[in-house]
Amino acid sequence: MKHQRPKIGLVGVGHLGKIHVKCLKDTPFDFVGIYDVDETLKLKIASEFGLKAFSTFDELLEVCDCVDIVAPTTAHFELAKKAIQHGKHIFIEKPVTETLEQALELDGLSKIHHSKVQVGHVERYNPAILSLKDTPMYPRFVEVHRLAQFNPRGTDVSVVLDLMIHDIDIVLSMIKSPVKSIVANGVSIVSASPDICNSRIEFEDGAVANLTASRISLKNMRKIRVFQDNAYISLDFLEKSVQIVRIEPAGSRAENEMTISTNEGLKRIIIESPNISSNNAIVDELNDFYRSVAFDEPVSVTLGDGIRALEVAFIIQSKIS
Repeated sequence: MKHQRPKIGLVGVGHLGKIHVKCLKDTPFDFVGIYDVDETLKLKIASEFGLKAFSTFDELLEVCDCVDIVAPTTAHFELAKKAIQHGKHIFIEKPVTETLEQALELDGLSKIHHSKVQVGHVERYNPAILSLKDTPMYPRFVEVHRLAQFNPRGTDVSVVLDLMIHDIDIVLSMIKSPVKSIVANGVSIVSASPDICNSRIEFEDGAVANLTASRISLKNMRKIRVFQDNAYISLDFLEKSVQIVRIEPAGSRAENEMTISTNEGLKRIIIESPNISSNNAIVDELNDFYRSVAFDEPVSVTLGDGIRALEVAFIIQSKIS
């Protein structure tokens, strides 16, 4: 039996939405067209990329199997709710919704209507993260810095929902233990909502994550440092590089190692740099969504993942508001 390609429609063709338009064209989806409340922008993008511009969201829903929601966060809930109620599968950008209650309602509806929901936590597809898929991860301490130069486009939400939520999701995917406690500090400098935030998250297994996010930095930085028993792992999301420093009992010495004396005897330090495969992270996550819809496979980044990240983000916001 010949496989039928799922039909997908895109909602929201702003800055990120336009990127999704380009990326969807590089996936196996049957890309049926776009919708946006901004009529002028919608027609411009449709003309530029040779796509059909739908007059209403309902009209788009009638002809597609799934929807890529890249509209502003304020519109996520109503769009996703309607799509799910029409039996559509959805890819939805982070943050999932404006409130935790909305996200939980979507989760309940998706189960009732058997809709697959994938959340756009794109850093899961950063090649630095992907290079560690076969590396045992059991963090004891995680240090995160995500610094960005000021861009007015993201200031409709706090830096926690704008930037830090990426790293909240990554940390929660690394540390499987429940969150025990959260402390946070943040300040507003040029926006109505916090522009700088630092949060310390303690987990029930004793692991600790210290996250810093700023959107008024003079330079861009996206780094994570992971400390675990006998290993240190450094990831640079911007440079797409990884360095692993492991400490093992001394043996025959190789070119990329040195030895040190410890209370437990002589140890060797081994420095490794995993091979990094270049990729387009958005194309990769959309391809994963395609596979889950077309072949009824599990979603890679679930709505549950999005809800957990959102829940922690809201707790952090409550500590600094």
